[in-house]
Amino acid sequence: LEIGCGAAQCARWLVTQGARVAAFDISHRQLRHSHRIDLDTGLRVPVAQADAEALPFADDAFDVACSAYGALPFVADPLAVFREVRRVLRPGGRFVFSVSHPVRWAFPDDPGPRGLTSDRSYFDRSPYVERDDDGTPTYVEHHRTMGDWVTLLAESGLTIAGLLEPEWPQGHERVWGGWSPLRGRHLPGTAIFTCVSPQAP
Repeated sequence: LEIGCGAAQCARWLVTQGARVAAFDISHRQLRHSHRIDLDTGLRVPVAQADAEALPFADDAFDVACSAYGALPFVADPLAVFREVRRVLRPGGRFVFSVSHPVRWAFPDDPGPRGLTSDRSYFDRSPYVERDDDGTPTYVEHHRTMGDWVTLLAESGLTIAGLLEPEWPQGHERVWGGWSPLRGRHLPGTAIFTCVSPQAP
């Protein structure tokens, strides 16, 4: 199960590896894009429009759930998502998800030297909000500390089996948005959690 799949790029790759997948996103626009990719590639990925806080799937339905920067930073109640993931995973099932590394929030999104100097508190959990000309929020991303993520997972009943903080790839010189070799050598960009659903009693 891919959670917050966007255009289902991860699910699409999993299909090529022999997995049977389902994917969902709350954005109808993203799912239309997924359908266009289906038509372009001839590889159909089953997608649904759904809310990560109320999954439309049966209990114990999946062996694995994953999310690559999807859903979790954008919901107000990630605990509800984790509880839903636990519900739909079979006992002993795995959940792997990535989020922007929490430490990033304390630094400006600048690929140069300015991006190495903290300009806000790591503990400031104010969300990042973009608004249209009328003041209506069009993009909201929530900040949670590493401790917040660990606590939420523990409260959900999922067990953390691993945490990966990938290092900047050696020899990779590309600048992308606020990321560069300079920043990448000093700050982690991503946190990847591997979690396990409890075994049946």
